[in-house]
Amino acid sequence: MLKVGELAALANLTVRTLHHYDNIGLLRPSARSDAGYRLYDRDDVARLHRIQALRAFGLSLADIALTLDSPAGSPLAIVDRQLEALETRMAEARRLRDQLLRVRAELVRGSAPDLSTWLTTLENTMDMINVYERYFTKEELERLPMVRSDAAQAQWQAMVEQVRGLIESQVPPNSDAAKAFALRWLQTFDRDTGGDAALQAKLNAMVEREQDAVGMPAQIFGYVKAAVGELKFDTWAKYLRPEVLDRMRRHIATRGEEWTPLIAQVQDEVKADPDATGPRARELGRQWMDLFHDMVGTDPQDVDAFRKATATEPLLRMGPGIGDATLAWLRKALSA
Repeated sequence: MLKVGELAALANLTVRTLHHYDNIGLLRPSARSDAGYRLYDRDDVARLHRIQALRAFGLSLADIALTLDSPAGSPLAIVDRQLEALETRMAEARRLRDQLLRVRAELVRGSAPDLSTWLTTLENTMDMINVYERYFTKEELERLPMVRSDAAQAQWQAMVEQVRGLIESQVPPNSDAAKAFALRWLQTFDRDTGGDAALQAKLNAMVEREQDAVGMPAQIFGYVKAAVGELKFDTWAKYLRPEVLDRMRRHIATRGEEWTPLIAQVQDEVKADPDATGPRARELGRQWMDLFHDMVGTDPQDVDAFRKATATEPLLRMGPGIGDATLAWLRKALSA
């Protein structure tokens, strides 16, 4: 059984939407917990799939309610209709691409979008851009979809709403739903930064300082970090002793917040001193090892196990802004 926040996160919906479906009788949960939380089973999820498919076909909620209990609303009929619609959308996408190419050609010739189009775009992006411009160069901003793409902005806003739903439903960060969401968050983050460790480090540092300004309140951001941590601990557990895992948890609770600014400083110094020969590089290297040993310890076997896990598991390298080039630079700084 899934709580409403878990289902919302897994289905990429908001809790508000599921509450509305319940209130109008479109999707009522099969049960409620002792505390009164909505609980959804397999049949509820299957019904939700049909509801969302029919919505994608353009039906109103009232029409969906009528269709679900008819032969046209059976699971097989819905899947067949989805396949047919997919073929249609693929053809429409090809036509849309052709149309956009024609619009682009007009822009190249000197035409321009009308005033209302510019104002709508400006309204949606200006506030966020003002914050981002304090941290990123123009070239870097061009590489961040959450700045230049309305679709990417909408996706991140929806993900923030899903976190809020998980919190309101009291879903713990170590639950399957929270960890599934954390994986989707990391994958989206990696996609929207192009896997660029330096860009990720700057973005993480900015969000830490500008949480409200970029739409990431402290409670939301804290939950995301906790869920990501739990997701990664599942992987660490395959390589590290329980005692090391306990040590890592204590480290994150007491000194974990030191990593984000340190990583950002290291990435800045990588650009300023690529050969890692200066005193600043050596100091950053010492700070890094101090944090690392506080987290993992100094036992050579534990250190080797940690490094093996990091090298083997792509998930463990997602998010913090630490790439192979970063680690190579730190090794040079420490050996200087």
